[in-house]
Amino acid sequence: MSTRTQNEKKFARWEDLSGSRRLYCLEVTGRHGWMARYLKEVDADETTLRFWQEIYDGTHQLVEIHHKFPVDQGHQKV
Repeated sequence: MSTRTQNEKKFARWEDLSGSRRLYCLEVTGRHGWMARYLKEVDADETTLRFWQEIYDGTHQLVEIHHKFPVDQGHQKV
């Protein structure tokens, strides 16, 4: 389990949600103009509730979502 300090260091942005939850976000740009956005939702104790990846094409259109936690559902085309 990560601490709040570790999550804030790893993820570039975050926002506080209702119910003492927090959503962390990290964007990574690929060499061909695509972008991956990693999102992590945690509770007040920084326990991970959900973790997923969103893939955007060169025109910033969402093309795939990959839910990784709590159950890995694989890539899903949008």
